[in-house]
Formats: sequence, structure tokens, C-alpha cells
Amino acid sequence: MKRFYYAFQGIFRTIKTEFNAKVHLVATILVIAAGLFFKLEIWEWCTIIAMIAIVQMAETFNTSIEILTDHVQPDFHEEAGKVKDAAAGAVLWVAMGAAIIGILIFMPRIWALL
Repeated sequence: MKRFYYAFQGIFRTIKTEFNAKVHLVATILVIAAGLFFKLEIWEWCTIIAMIAIVQMAETFNTSIEILTDHVQPDFHEEAGKVKDAAAGAVLWVAMGAAIIGILIFMPRIWALL
């Protein structure tokens, strides 16, 4: 049970301290609300939930990499910056993919409302 406690501590600490994690959490809530409103099919929910999990995981890994990099190299170092930029880039790739999937799933429903 302690392992779950530590894992949740990591999730909550990331959300508490990282602006982008808060942005992703708000996006998660909005996407779930939209999914409920539009009554998504099961395969769409599976896709949405998978993308939410992947984006949140990428953001948490990015935070971990930033914390560790800052600990190992507290002063500015070009290579440390490259590590942090690469981790942030990974989050951006995942977020862009999730956004495209969201558009493909939600846009037909939004157009139908208009």
C-alpha cells in the first residue's frame, strides 16, 4: 500500500508544482465532460482515456527528468538544457497527437451541433 501512497504523492506533487501539469489536468476534465456530453462510443472512450494517460505520463516523466537534471546540474549547463528540452519536446509530441485525436473524435459532433 505504501507504493501506491508514494505514486499518488508523485502525481499530486507534479500537479501542485508544475503549471503544464495543471493545464493538462484542466484539459483532461474538459475532454471527459465533452465525452459525457457527446455520449462517446466505447472505442472512442478507450482512445480518449489512453491519450489522457499517455499525456499525463509524459508530463510526469518530464517533471522527473527536470527535477533530476536540476539536482545533478544546478548551475546552467548547455547539455542539461538539451536534456530538459528533449523531455519537454516529448510531451509536446504526445500533446499534439492527443489534440489531433480529440479533433477527429469531437469535430464531427461539434459540426452536427452547428
